Amino acid sequence: MPERNSRDKPSAREAHGGPPGAPEVSGVSGVPGMTGPPGADETDAERRRRRARFLRELAEARELRDRVQPRRAKAARLRHAMRMRTFRW
Repeated sequence: MPERNSRDKPSAREAHGGPPGAPEVSGVSGVPGMTGPPGADETDAERRRRRARFLRELAEARELRDRVQPRRAKAARLRHAMRMRTFRW
């Protein structure tokens, strides 16, 4: 990789905190399939579908974490139960 002078202009990725030499990513914040400003040509139905898919994947990841770390999952369940018992409406 060639050395850079202090006068060289950083790439867009480097200017926004990306590591030097990392590949350039097009689109909004590196999200594949999004090229313009958020909401430019996206319908509510598409946004709801993306949100539903994200929430399904998040729940799946939590279930996997609970399966591979049963002791931590049990402790979290007990903490949550205690928090719910002591919660004031």
